[in-house]
Amino acid sequence: MSAQAQMRAMLDQLMGTSRDGDTTRQRIKFSDERVCKSHLLNCCPHDILSGTRMDLGECLKVHDLALRADYEIASKQQDYFFELDAMDHLQSFIADCDRRTEVAKKRLAETQEEISAEVAAKAERVHELNEEIGKLLAKAEQQGAEGNVEESQKVMDEVEKARAKKREAEEVYRNSMPASSFQQQKLRVCEVCSAYLGLHDNDRRLADHFGGKLHLGFIEIREKLDELKRLVAEKQEKRNQERLKRREEREREEREKLRRRSSSRSKTQKRSRSRERRRHRSRSSSRDRKRRTRSKSHEKRHRHRSRSNSRSRSRSHQRSRDRSRERSSKSKSSKERSSRDKDRTSRDKERSSRDRSKDRERRERKRSYESANGKSDDRRSSEEREAGEI
Repeated sequence: MSAQAQMRAMLDQLMGTSRDGDTTRQRIKFSDERVCKSHLLNCCPHDILSGTRMDLGECLKVHDLALRADYEIASKQQDYFFELDAMDHLQSFIADCDRRTEVAKKRLAETQEEISAEVAAKAERVHELNEEIGKLLAKAEQQGAEGNVEESQKVMDEVEKARAKKREAEEVYRNSMPASSFQQQKLRVCEVCSAYLGLHDNDRRLADHFGGKLHLGFIEIREKLDELKRLVAEKQEKRNQERLKRREEREREEREKLRRRSSSRSKTQKRSRSRERRRHRSRSSSRDRKRRTRSKSHEKRHRHRSRSNSRSRSRSHQRSRDRSRERSSKSKSSKERSSRDKDRTSRDKERSSRDRSKDRERRERKRSYESANGKSDDRRSSEEREAGEI
């Protein structure tokens, strides 16, 4: 890669796809399924193991440093949970590596001579010391490359101590086996990268292995996997807590709604009861009012009737009085009239009797006179006629 391409890649990694203000370059986004999520999290085995004995070649998905920069910028505002995809990818890769390690162990067990458990434990102790020496040498070289001379010197002191322990362990192992079998190369499979390690390898070979890119790459991949597991567990725990909080909030809201409903129902029931009571009271009051009005009206009617009756009675009495008065007056008038009439009749009778007496006297006078004069008969007849006419 030329210097210009390296600079372009570095700018893409720092500023993303829109570093030049060109939006047409964003043909694909980091959230696309074609983009490698392990690459976005800087843990893709294809990148880590490139140039080693176990180089996996190019990844089938898209690798772009600009997309990684876009993801790092966007992940500060929103969580995309790409750790799950990367964890699944690394788990499948490590599982494949562990299967290869188990196959290599079985092959060594078939080809190498069987030894007792005690001798195997001693050989395992030598292998552990070889691994420790190799790791310390790799660390010392790394510290020296970084310029930490004192730290590198301390690590080399620890290497010397480990070498002394290794010589003692080899002496013990040599004494437990015959010379012919001790000279044979005893191999061991590295638990990290599944490479073969010899029991009699020198320090340089061990340092090259444990400080090599392959072994360190597998260590990085395994550490990345552990970190992803931790992050996923934390996020799942956080997500579960948020779900529990949301569920509790929903339950609280539901309880609050139920309480409100129950309170509203109780209020409505109380209102309905109060309404019923008011209605009952109003009905009873209306009934009482009606009864009172009826009683009042009845009393009024009764009073009116009594008044009317009394009036009628008084009127009838008055009428009777009037009638009696009229009758009495009539009777009086009639009596007076009758008395008057009687008086009149009596007077008339008296008059008539007087007249009669006078007439009689006249007649007698006339008779006496006529008798004296000889005309009495004719006069009697004429007088009788006159009296009959009267």
